[in-house]
Amino acid sequence: MSLISADDVRKVAQLARLDLPEATIATYTGQLERILDYVAQLEAIDTEGIAPTTRAVEVVNVTRPDAVDPTPVRDELLNLAPQREGDFFRVPKIMAD
Repeated sequence: MSLISADDVRKVAQLARLDLPEATIATYTGQLERILDYVAQLEAIDTEGIAPTTRAVEVVNVTRPDAVDPTPVRDELLNLAPQREGDFFRVPKIMAD
């Protein structure tokens, strides 16, 4: 006995505002049936005592301390600019007075 019918696929497509061609309904019916079978297999697994998780492998964000490291080539970089004003790049004015 099938858990999902072609009418179920049409109803879900309508709710999702999807315009599915009639020729694809049988394909999606079979795919959704296999998905539901897989979910049923997962439900049969004993997960008692297993902590919930969001991923199979724990991911740790590797960060470094936020510190200012002066660059030894600062003046060289500033000198590459078309115009320099002290320790800054001078750029054309973009806003009117």
